[in-house]
Amino acid sequence: MELVIGTKAWSTWSMRPWLALKKTGAVFEERLIQLRQGDGVTEAAILPYSESGLVPALKTDDGLTICDSLAICEYLAERFPQAGLWPADPGARAMARSAAAQMHSGYRSLRVECPMDLAAEPREAELSAATAGDIRRIVALWRGMLARFGGPWLAGDEWGIADAFFTPVATRFLTYGVKLSDHGDTGEAGGYAARLLQRREYLAWLAGAQSAGMR
Repeated sequence: MELVIGTKAWSTWSMRPWLALKKTGAVFEERLIQLRQGDGVTEAAILPYSESGLVPALKTDDGLTICDSLAICEYLAERFPQAGLWPADPGARAMARSAAAQMHSGYRSLRVECPMDLAAEPREAELSAATAGDIRRIVALWRGMLARFGGPWLAGDEWGIADAFFTPVATRFLTYGVKLSDHGDTGEAGGYAARLLQRREYLAWLAGAQSAGMR
């Protein structure tokens, strides 16, 4: 398999399936496309590998090209069921899928106002009311799922796709100095964010970004 990804310091969408694929233990090749190369240049660099003109894209061993981070993660969960990327329990699985889907399509203000940048020095940023609202909803989601399923991960004791989808959010909270206690947390969400950034899969991604000079 080959996973086509964008710049590791910036590409949240690339990070998510990369983390999931790393957890499967499968051998894969990584093709890195530098983002922000200018008008049309980045898309032209991506198009030979992804018909959508976007990253990520997964080229499978049987000749498929799967675009979109969530579609890739769904494929990996089916291809490697032993990895436990979705919970075995139907209720937990439904909630994990719901959480990943919310991250996949929502929280626009947080995305725009606080883009992921692993090269940035942490700082305390002023947040708009819309972004603060996004953070409150994320904190409520995290706390609710951790309480329902007992942690340490969103759907229980197995790290999975939902956790992969929120890992870039944890980096944002660190970069922009977000105090989750200001947004309804009593410690559970902050502990979860810290655990996400201690996962071996994330640390491997970060090391790759650092070795590329955060480009």
